[in-house]
Amino acid sequence: LSELGSESAKIKAMGIMDKLSTDKTVKVLNILEKNIQDGSKLSTLLNHNNDTEDEERLWRDLIMADACLTAINIMTSPNMPKAVYIEDVIERVIQYTKFHLQNTLYPQYDPVYRVDPHGGGVLSSKAKRAKCSTHKQRVIVMLYNKVCDIVSSLSELLEIQLLTDTTILQVSSMGITPFFVENVSELQLCAIKLVTAVSTF
Repeated sequence: LSELGSESAKIKAMGIMDKLSTDKTVKVLNILEKNIQDGSKLSTLLNHNNDTEDEERLWRDLIMADACLTAINIMTSPNMPKAVYIEDVIERVIQYTKFHLQNTLYPQYDPVYRVDPHGGGVLSSKAKRAKCSTHKQRVIVMLYNKVCDIVSSLSELLEIQLLTDTTILQVSSMGITPFFVENVSELQLCAIKLVTAVSTF
């Protein structure tokens, strides 16, 4: 998926994505949707105490945003046929992004969003440190950068394809929320593009 994500970005930049078979491209998008669905409910903050290193790596692979990036690269490439703008895939990308912003990224970048899973309010600083090992932090930074790319690409998609009112509402809330979160300046820049694209709808 990581390789597919970077290759799709190259093909998009070259402007030759539309030369691929539409049927095959649609099949790829439908397969990607399943991967996005798998990663859209898994949190990097889960404590997999009994996982082996291989299992831990599989969890990380599932939550990485490469499937979303590949799908959005395909849809935002120049001169793509209407068939590639699959509503279910677009909704999955938005669902994935919103989930990981709220449950994975905001708690890592802004302490206000860190809540005790046992209902005891804000976590103690000791508990916060336990949750933020450098190993996980690298994963978080990678995810953060990819989510920024997705948010930025969603603004491109809005300029290309008409989306449903429900989808626009979800995108709007995704674009506004980062301005209430600290330490996410790159995401806020991407969100400005997204909100601007929504307002011109």
